[in-house]
Amino acid sequence: MAVIVVTGIQAAGKSTVAQGVAERLARSVHLRGDLFRRMVVNGRVEMGPAEPPAEAVRQLRLRYALAAAAADGYAAAGFDVVLQDIVLGEDLTAMVAAIRHRPLHVVVLAPRAAVVQARDDERRAARGKVAYKPGDEGVAELDAYLRAHTPRIGLWLDTSDQTAAETVDEIMSRVWTEGQV
Repeated sequence: MAVIVVTGIQAAGKSTVAQGVAERLARSVHLRGDLFRRMVVNGRVEMGPAEPPAEAVRQLRLRYALAAAAADGYAAAGFDVVLQDIVLGEDLTAMVAAIRHRPLHVVVLAPRAAVVQARDDERRAARGKVAYKPGDEGVAELDAYLRAHTPRIGLWLDTSDQTAAETVDEIMSRVWTEGQV
């Protein structure tokens, strides 16, 4: 059994790709780290583009710790786990350290910022789901942060010119060797 962490900025395709990877594994769990954020009914403090409040950072770290513990629990029970969340910068190093199960693999989805913005615009038009506000600099800022501050561990993929199915195919063919941490 293995744990695969799939990360990237908002709207990079993490949910779709992680689900596709989990569906290819015989006994698997798609663990969405954001679930732990959404479980907070009252008192939730959201992360934002500006300097986040200390409570937002504390809740983010709690979310990561809970996700790591859940991944370990599922792996110990005999499941391959695909843990998907936005884990950037040094938080990725901390997440890798928090997950005790090995083998552990990391996949960083890193499509170009313009592609992420276009995908987000398509989602808004099709489903009303939006990660970024129109005209917002959030995509470019998050993409720059990802590339400048996230450690180069695991398998980094520029998925700009791939469909979700092509990305899943590439992950399945490369993650077991290139993604291992």
